[in-house]
Amino acid sequence: MAGARQAVGGARRIVVKVGSSSLTTAAGGLDADRVDALVDVLAKVRSGGEREIVLVSSGAIAAGLAPLGLRRRPRDLARQQAAASVGQGLLVARYTASFARYGVRVGQVLLTSDDMSRRAHHRNASRTLDKLLAMGAFPIVNENDTVATDEIRFGDNDRLAALVAHLVHADLLVLLSDVDGVYDGDPSRPGTSRIAEVRAPADLADIEIGSAGKAGVGTGGMVTKVEAARIAAAAGIAVVLTSAVHAADALAGGDTGTYFHATGKRSADRLLWLQHASTPQGALVLDDGAVRAVVEGRKSLLPAGIAGVEGEFAAGEPVELRDGRGRAVARGLVSFDARELPRLLGRSTRDLARELGPAYEREVVHRDDLVILHP
Repeated sequence: MAGARQAVGGARRIVVKVGSSSLTTAAGGLDADRVDALVDVLAKVRSGGEREIVLVSSGAIAAGLAPLGLRRRPRDLARQQAAASVGQGLLVARYTASFARYGVRVGQVLLTSDDMSRRAHHRNASRTLDKLLAMGAFPIVNENDTVATDEIRFGDNDRLAALVAHLVHADLLVLLSDVDGVYDGDPSRPGTSRIAEVRAPADLADIEIGSAGKAGVGTGGMVTKVEAARIAAAAGIAVVLTSAVHAADALAGGDTGTYFHATGKRSADRLLWLQHASTPQGALVLDDGAVRAVVEGRKSLLPAGIAGVEGEFAAGEPVELRDGRGRAVARGLVSFDARELPRLLGRSTRDLARELGPAYEREVVHRDDLVILHP
């Protein structure tokens, strides 16, 4: 364990995510002292110039509640967007003023799931974040709640943070909230203990993970944080999950929170986003032979193996690949519009090219644009 914590202390590029409950009051509104305390830690960590930090910060909707006279987080999307519109400016202004104490400039980056799953968009996001870091600015990332619809929302900033960590090639992801780690039971009850490290998902198989935070101003509970940790760890990024008050110890490699060992290797950006950030716009039903070819053989999906088409989608959009029982076995970027596919089903690419032209002698989903969900 000591070696793992030393690796944390030596991480050069770090993504830190902080939740709404660590920045705001339960009634809504930013807590300036909490923001300053976090900035004090982050500014000190990067002050030597050897470590780079990207901050993924929640709090825009929560910050906008009190100014709009809202007593609690609204459930309807329109009022959430209105609160985000007011609160995002307040949040960035607070960070700008706080970092100014250290002579550090702040750069705001607002993302939606659509930005992360479309190739051109995520390339632009990657370049922007890299350039901000290279120029000495401090990137602050948030979901673009003001314009995001239900279809293109991440749902919580924990998952966004895991994807951003992959996007910027981070060595470490630190998830900060109001709970100081994963516990083997309800942490408010006596007799429970903190889980110091997780080496594999199986380590938490028998643990009941709580779903609600204390303050009630955010969307993510411990479930979303553990899922984000798993996403990052599977992509080769170590994770520390702890409370915001222990941020300094966590970044120094101290024995705080729960440490998730990296369990996998880095994959192509678009595949991670395809699996975790995209929203399928439809589905292709595969025959048994195509399921085996795609899942076991890691082959591209050809028209001959498709038994049915569901939904309305355009070429380039994500779709689910389902077996005959309706189970989603894979997800991929489709090469044809939904309206084009019915006349192609069950036919060989050679026959299609002969009848319709060479543009039809291609895969419906190429193996390079496909992720397996259930091996």
